[in-house]
Amino acid sequence: MPQNSVPSRSVVSCHVERPLDDECWGRFDAFRRRHDVIALIRPPDPCFGEDEAVWLDRARTLETIGLHTHWTSPTHARPTGGDPAARVRREAEWMRDRGLDPRWFCGGGWYSDDEVRAVVAELGLVDCTPRAGLPGDGVLPTTHSVGQLARAVLLPLPRYVHAYFHDYDLLDTARRAALDVSLRVLGFRRASFR
Repeated sequence: MPQNSVPSRSVVSCHVERPLDDECWGRFDAFRRRHDVIALIRPPDPCFGEDEAVWLDRARTLETIGLHTHWTSPTHARPTGGDPAARVRREAEWMRDRGLDPRWFCGGGWYSDDEVRAVVAELGLVDCTPRAGLPGDGVLPTTHSVGQLARAVLLPLPRYVHAYFHDYDLLDTARRAALDVSLRVLGFRRASFR
């Protein structure tokens, strides 16, 4: 296999959508202990009765954390009103006020606009929202879903791979197995060419 078919950099992130669902959290927690995963987590939404204390207990166990803003509700990520950039700032500050240090950002529903990008940069967050391209100044594009990674991992890969999944993907046995195997193969391929 030619050297250029092995990614020189691979990143894995999880959109933690259900941090208060015990089964979902348990699967994610076990998975992240086996793999190096950036946890992109949305803050609890008190309007929907989400328990801040439980959320904080769980979020404080994360070693690598980022902000994953949902603008409308826990189950509707894209904005339907308000000021999306102001919400990003408010949520990042909320996390920092509670001793969490988000370093990455991904807009829920892959949403972004010029104002959101400006706030993300001002806050010093690395933006994972773009779905294509190469890492650059303050940007770490997301390139592969679970299915895309599973189909591509045995083929020539680009020099940069940023695979993502949702925590609820881990509730499905087939998706969990596909992700686990794909990440092991990706790690083996990288190690073989170092």
